[in-house]
Parts: sequence; structure tokens; C-alpha cells
Amino acid sequence: MTRSRKREASRSGTSGKLRRPKSKPVSENIEDMKSVGNSKSMIETQKLQKVLAQAGIGSRRKMEELIEQGLIKVNGQIAELGARVSLTDRVEFGRRRVDVSGTQKTRIILYHKPEGEIVSRDDPRERQTVFANLPKPKNAKWIAIGRLDFNTSGLLIFTTSGELANRMMHPSFDTEREYSARIFGELTEDQIALLLSGVELSDGFGQFEVCESIGGEGRNRWYRVIVKEGRNRLVRRMFESLGYQVSRLIRIRFGSVVLPPRLTRGKWLELKDNEAHKLETQCGIESQADVLSSTNVQRRPSRGAMNAKPHYGERASELGKPKRGSSQNAKNKKSIAGADRPQFVKPKRKSSRVTKSTKSRPA
Repeated sequence: MTRSRKREASRSGTSGKLRRPKSKPVSENIEDMKSVGNSKSMIETQKLQKVLAQAGIGSRRKMEELIEQGLIKVNGQIAELGARVSLTDRVEFGRRRVDVSGTQKTRIILYHKPEGEIVSRDDPRERQTVFANLPKPKNAKWIAIGRLDFNTSGLLIFTTSGELANRMMHPSFDTEREYSARIFGELTEDQIALLLSGVELSDGFGQFEVCESIGGEGRNRWYRVIVKEGRNRLVRRMFESLGYQVSRLIRIRFGSVVLPPRLTRGKWLELKDNEAHKLETQCGIESQADVLSSTNVQRRPSRGAMNAKPHYGERASELGKPKRGSSQNAKNKKSIAGADRPQFVKPKRKSSRVTKSTKSRPA
């Protein structure tokens, strides 16, 4: 005990020993912890299908089907449709544990699909799939936002958020899909007006929101078309209803996301966190980007992939990299070193050597 404490104890008339504060009984502490835990779980509980969709397993509709089939367990018991879970619950899908903390950031990848690939993981004909060229996410899986048929190329968006995929693909949101189509022949003004007003197809009514000519040579003519549906081969079938065959079809935009001009076929790039958060905000989804930004190092904002100004992030798949050993690579290294690193100029040191006088000495 220090002298000051001894002095205070002698003045107050108490003994030299300090009294410890009385602690609550163990039973009371346990009851307090239970009440706090129950209040937190009541506040933070969410629907099971929503939590599974946010974890990137699939859309809400698909999650409801899995719950009805008894493939989802909560705390070791088979879950029922309508169940709610909190952050402390253990959710399992098969042998895999699902992270329900809600702190996983949404990842979004843009992929330039070439012709000759399918948007499916399982193909009985064992054709090349688009998922073979994508990186493997940790504790999640890629969900394709929209599909492209085997002979169509262009923009494909992949995300780990099932809720974002559902928002962008659901017909009620009227998400625009823009294509460049090359056909054999030239449309007349009446035919363009008919496509804009709508034509009858085998599975219902089909309509172009925009249909305009953008050039071409000879019999091949290019047209820019916009649709708000994702039905199978819709653009091709609408041209075929008028007797025109589509020789090439490229998707250049999906919603507000535009295919980057320098993103070559078979390559992908990942959006930065602020760009993914912007896309979620446009779709009316609350993200964890604000929570994660307080812990991550903030990076310099760059041009986004929205509004036809894409960027090439850190995870871009070897876009525009020069070959090893090339002179261009060496020049790039020098320019990067000169631009990023500060230039330090060493101060001139005074010479300690005595200089000889140029005057002549006396004899």
C-alpha cells in the first residue's frame, strides 16, 4: 500500500486494508446475461430465407424451396418456412455452415462472356462453363445475374448476394438489357415500329423499348435494342418473327452496369467496395459497406463501372499486362516508381579537406 493510501485510511479511521466492492451472486449475473442476449436476438432476428440469400447461396425463392425440402438446419434442427434467426444461431446447409453474421461484404464481378460457353455449373454435354474462368469466393458462391445463351457474348454480372441478384433479375423492377444485334438484311420503318409496339411469340408478348440502326456493311446490319425482360432467346426470336436471322448478339449493358470497352473476351474484373455499395443502393438494398469501411483502409476513388465509366480494380484478371522481360515492362516499372515514390534530394556536404591557396608563398 502506498503512503498516500495509508494516509487516507488513517484519516478516515478505517483499517489499512482496502475493501473490495461487493460482487453480485453468480445466478444474478447469468440472468442478466440471458436477458441481454434475449433482447439482442429479438432486435436482430431476420427471416431465414433472407439471411440465406444475403449469404450468397441463392435467391429468396430458391431458399424457400430448400427450407420446404428440409435441407436447412438451425441449431441442429430442421428449419421450417417462416423461421427467424439471429447472429448467435447456427445455420447449416447440408454439411456447410452458413455465416449469418451479416458482415460479409458483397462481391460483384463483371465478365465478358465469349461465344461457346454456357451459364451453368452442370451440363450433360460437358461444354465449357463460364464459372471455370472465375475466381473461387470464400464461404460463398457466384450467382449469375441474368443469363446468356450459348451463341451470345457480352456482359455477365456475378455476385455473392442473392438479394442483389433477385432485385436485378425480378420482372417487377424493369431492369433494362441493352444489346447490339447483327442481322442479315435491313429493317423497314414499319418493321421497326412493329417491334417497338410488340409482336406475339410462342410464350407471350415481346416488345423492344428501343430499336435503332447503328450501321453495317452489305447485307449485315447492326441494331441497338433494349428489352426489359430476361426470357430465353427473346431478342433472337423477335427478329426471327419478322424473317430475319441474327448472326451476332452482344449484350453491352445490364441496368446501370456497362460492359467496359477494354475488357476482352474471357476476362473478368471485380468492382471496388464503394462501387458495389453504389449498385446496392440503386437497387434499394442495405449493405454492410459503411460498417466495413471503418475497418478497411480507404482507397483512392476511381472511375466506376456504372454510367459507361468502368475501372479496372486490383483483382482484374491480368488485363493489359505486358510480357515478362519486355522493354515496355521495364519502362512501366520506372514510371510507376517515379510517380508513386517521393523523390528525396540528398543535401550537399561541405568538404573537410583544406584547399590549397592559389597565391604564391613568400620566398
